[in-house]
Amino acid sequence: MNIEQQIEQFLASPAFGVVGASSRRHKYGNKVLRCYLQHGRRAIPVNPVEAEIEGEVVVASVSDLPAEVQSISLITPPQVTEKVVELAATRGIKNVWMQPGAESPAAIEFCRQQGMNLIADGSCVLVVLGYTEPH
Repeated sequence: MNIEQQIEQFLASPAFGVVGASSRRHKYGNKVLRCYLQHGRRAIPVNPVEAEIEGEVVVASVSDLPAEVQSISLITPPQVTEKVVELAATRGIKNVWMQPGAESPAAIEFCRQQGMNLIADGSCVLVVLGYTEPH
């Protein structure tokens, strides 16, 4: 598959997990969540300490995501990304998008070994979907 096909497959998920979601609006973990919501997509924030972000109920771990989540966006430090992709594989997540800065060689290799649809080429979901900052 080329990158366009990979992105199309990623975006076909009925719902999306946003790992590293943040309640701080200037953080990318918040912007990615708002981007999905702006485009009418169901997005579930994943954060171990928050209860609600942007009006959405937060789950503590990728393991807690509902079954319709087949794609996750990672806005996490590389060492966290490595742990998250292992949980994602166990949970049966098929599509992983490592936002710029979340990538780790070990996590990328793990996803490839698991046969996951991995986007980790520097593509940003904010650019692909078209994110607009509210005024």
